[in-house]
Amino acid sequence: MRDIQDIHAISLSRKGEAAMRDLLTPSKSATDLAQIPEDRWLAQLTKGVFQAGFNWKVIEAKWDGFEEAFKGFDVGACAFLDDEWFDSLLSNKAVVRNGTKLATVRDNAAFLMGLRDQGGAGHVIGGWPSTDFIGLLDLMKTNGARLGGTTAQYSLRFMGRDSWVMSADVIARLIAEGVIDKPPTSKGAQRAVQAAFNEWMDQSDYGLTQISRILATSL
Repeated sequence: MRDIQDIHAISLSRKGEAAMRDLLTPSKSATDLAQIPEDRWLAQLTKGVFQAGFNWKVIEAKWDGFEEAFKGFDVGACAFLDDEWFDSLLSNKAVVRNGTKLATVRDNAAFLMGLRDQGGAGHVIGGWPSTDFIGLLDLMKTNGARLGGTTAQYSLRFMGRDSWVMSADVIARLIAEGVIDKPPTSKGAQRAVQAAFNEWMDQSDYGLTQISRILATSL
């Protein structure tokens, strides 16, 4: 496995210094993430769930409708979404009327409510150590709804949380470096990925997001 600076040099040769400088801006601090209201976490998780398997532009175009339909993603209200409200969503043309995905709003609101006694979503998610990012992803997949795969990864990235995204290019670079030999779906492969990112963080001032982008642009 090469040092991250060696892989960065490949990215620089492909993308140029200006492009890489823009890509390698730091993620938000734990303090800043802790200040994000929980309704914004629920909104982004919902957007991530609906974008999975859908055209992202369609979801963006309907997003104002989602915000209105879910009352600004008020976590307390959404956690107790009743049958009458749910039935109204199924006939609401302002949202994507996928019942399975609509139901995740209630489940993920309950998940976020469960983090309140630990300081709240922003505190728990923002303060989770990057050296155990797989632990955070496991928490979200286990306790949330439809937050497996890259859904949680993209959602966290969009919120500014330090994160990797296992895109095809990132996976290809990890394979090329001998970290894994196929997409990291097993626990053992995920631990190998975490160990590699931890080593690359130790070698540099980069976080998960920056390293992920270096890997993605190196191919």
